[in-house]
Amino acid sequence: MLLLLINTVSRNRENEDLKQSASITERFEPEKENKTEVQIPEENIEKKAPEKTKQEEKKPAKKEEEKKQPEKKQVEQKESRVTEPKQTEEKKPEPVKSLFAFEEAKNNAQLCFVFDDGGQNLEQLKQFLNLPFPITVAVLPQITHSVEAADLVRKSGNEVILHQPMQSINASINPGPGAITPDMTDDQIISQLFVNINQIGPIAGMNNHEGSGITADAEKMALVLQMASENGIYFLDSRTNVETTVPYVAKELGYSYYERNIFLDNEKTRANALAELKKGLSLANKNGSVIMIGHIWSADFLPALLKEAYPELKEKGYTFSLVSTSKARKN
Repeated sequence: MLLLLINTVSRNRENEDLKQSASITERFEPEKENKTEVQIPEENIEKKAPEKTKQEEKKPAKKEEEKKQPEKKQVEQKESRVTEPKQTEEKKPEPVKSLFAFEEAKNNAQLCFVFDDGGQNLEQLKQFLNLPFPITVAVLPQITHSVEAADLVRKSGNEVILHQPMQSINASINPGPGAITPDMTDDQIISQLFVNINQIGPIAGMNNHEGSGITADAEKMALVLQMASENGIYFLDSRTNVETTVPYVAKELGYSYYERNIFLDNEKTRANALAELKKGLSLANKNGSVIMIGHIWSADFLPALLKEAYPELKEKGYTFSLVSTSKARKN
């Protein structure tokens, strides 16, 4: 009996335990369902999360824009720095304008610069060939650097003419090799000119070196002008003698010619050359052109003066020309 009672009691306890366990599971199962029900809004939370990230993404974008703005300012500053030197470059000529106070060009004023005595010193010659405008160089014949000097001038793009030696009125002055002298016959003069032209050539023209005695001799100048015409070159009268016969002979023979208006360096100083240059500008404004002659041996000051004067001369409206292409020809 006792065993039956014990068994029944134990079974009853087991049943109660099972019921309790069942009740426990029943209690916790709704909680699980509640948890799942709570988890459902989590999807909404997950959907809202990207909105927050978008807002967060927008914030750095503003920062990036803020960062870009200084970069733009820096670029603008750099651009302003780049443009500043251009403004200063444009202002550079201003001091030069007031340096010489040249008069304004009139009548399409044209300047022709001729430099005599080429062939004596190549280093001096090179300084003139570096001038920023076209020039004509007269080269002496039959001296050490005659041929080389003529070649240098041609290679520089400038104009070569023969600087033909001629006897001056003062017979004690030696005009140099290849000269025309009063005692020469017509054939000797023609032969001498032929040799000199071919040594220096090809040339555009010739002018007289010294020559105050020969240019005053109409017969001898008729031979010179005829020889120039036959060789297709011009004659430039250096006007070393106010009694030159060139205008008269040229008119009689029907030849054109050129004549010098200004000597820049008869007095070898910068001040004198500047004063003569200003006289030349006045003549150019009056007549439309001017031919100014200087000398290669003035290389210690004349090229520097002309380089300094060039920007202002150009600014004032003056133009520059070779003798052969100038308006200075006399008919």
